[in-house]
Formats: sequence, structure tokens, C-alpha cells
Amino acid sequence: MKGLAFGLMAALALTTTLASAQEDKLIGVVSISATEANNARYIKGAEDAAREIGWTISVIDAAGSADQANAAIQNFVQRGAKAVVDMVFPYSSIGAGLDSAKAAGVPVVTWGGGIGGTVAATNGSGAPMAEPVIKLMLDQMAGKGAILALTYRTGEVCRNREVVFDQMIEAFPDITVTKNQVRIPGYFEDGAQYANAWLASHPAGEGNLAIWGCWDDPAIGAIGALRQQARDDVKVYGVNGNAQALENIRNGHMHGTAWQDSYTEGANMVKLIPKIIEAGVDWQPHAEEVPAVLVTPETVNAFIEAHPEAIGN
Repeated sequence: MKGLAFGLMAALALTTTLASAQEDKLIGVVSISATEANNARYIKGAEDAAREIGWTISVIDAAGSADQANAAIQNFVQRGAKAVVDMVFPYSSIGAGLDSAKAAGVPVVTWGGGIGGTVAATNGSGAPMAEPVIKLMLDQMAGKGAILALTYRTGEVCRNREVVFDQMIEAFPDITVTKNQVRIPGYFEDGAQYANAWLASHPAGEGNLAIWGCWDDPAIGAIGALRQQARDDVKVYGVNGNAQALENIRNGHMHGTAWQDSYTEGANMVKLIPKIIEAGVDWQPHAEEVPAVLVTPETVNAFIEAHPEAIGN
């Protein structure tokens, strides 16, 4: 019995030591929606990069709630994480989490959450990603018509994309805009519901009609409504370039998206974290962006050939 007890104690000690070693190189990831395609690609890039440098990743899905995001950051700080990645929540909405991390000396970086407060670095900023798609849409509308814009203001990325949309649309007074905010979770359903309501007041033959999603998924939800009503007179645009969007472009149901290489963004950010920690107070916060790639019906096949990983995730 003594031998058995000693063995159990030794095993427990080893487990504790291994767990402590893992926590010593733990990066906490707080996602606004961990199952959304673009978020999932970012997390995969982060996990692969962490494995490469001998660190570990733990993910908490905050399900669109800033309160849950703050609690998750505080949880990671209490667990002894060496850094935290905030995915999409604006730095202004995670003040409690940032305060907790600052007090513990834990750097926080963001993906699309912007630079501000005590954030050490960011990438995946919303505005640059949206510009090429919005320009394409406005060019194809030839200065007149109507747009349904599916927005989401809780996330910094969509908030910034909406600002760019508003700025660019100002030059086209003959284009009317209807805005609806979608939910997370629930963006597919909301996209379809808002599209159905908008289509009822915009019959076929009315003129140039378009639907723009501040990311792909609400626009894909809208495509469901269009197909159900056999409406092929409405052009649809999104941002992020997830696999479903690329398939919809290839099948003629979507007219443009901007592919965001979120896998590389996640990998790059994780590889940056040891440098941030090593630099300490000498670190200068900055953005490290990865440019978007515009994908249209004319370019989609060549794009998929060049980036087969985009259609597989």
C-alpha cells in the first residue's frame, strides 16, 4: 500500500509539474466567436505557431459578450498565462480585462481590436480589409440604387468597416442605404431575416440592388433568402473570404469578398509575443497587418488554385 501511495503521489507531482510547465508558456485566446470560419482559421494559425515555438494555447469563446471577454482575460491572468490574445473585441470594451492583465504584467494583443489602452500589438484591422470590396460594389452600382448593409457594432472590426462604408458611400447620394445589425450568435439567421424584409420593399426590376455584409456570414445568410425567392437581380458582397463565401462566388451567388489570411495573422501574432515579453517596458505598440486579397467571379478559380488552403477551412 505504501508503494502504491508513493506511486500515486509521484504521479500527481509529475502531473502538477507538467501542468505548471504548460502554464509557464500559456497564451490565452479570447474569441468573439471561436466557431466562425475566420476566427477558427486565426486560432489554428495561433495553435500551430505556438506548437512550433514550444508554447500552448487555450481558447475561451466569449460568444459576442464583452462581459464574458473581460472575465475570460481575468481568468487567464489568474491561471498564470504569459500573454492574452483578444479576438475582435475593441480595446475600449475590455478595460477590466486590460487592467487585470496590466497589474499582473501580462501583455494583451488584439486581432482587430485596435491599438489603445495597454494593448501591445494588433493585426487584422477592419478598415483596410473592407475598402477593396466596398469600392468594387460601388463601381458596379454605377452611382445609383439601394444597398442593404448588414453590420455588427459590438466588434471593432465590423465597426471600423462600417465607418469606411459610410465614408465611401458619401460620394454617391443616389444610392440609398438600409442598415441592420446582426447578432453573434445568430448572424446567418439575421442575415436571411433582414434580407427577406428588405426584398419585400425592393422588388425585382427596381434598379441596382446590393447586399453588403461587414463579414461574409451575414451576407451568406442573405443569399439563402435570395435563392428562396429566386432573386438573381441582387449582387452580394462580403469580407474575410471564408470557404463558404468562395464557394458562393464560384457558384455565381456572391459577387465579391476580400480574403483575409487570418491563419497567417494568428501565427504572426503568436510568434511576436515572446519578443514583446522579452522587450518589456521597451516594447513599442504597433500594428502588423497582412494585406487582403480581393476575390471576384473573374478571379476566384485562380485564387483557389493559388490558395487551396482557403477552400479547405
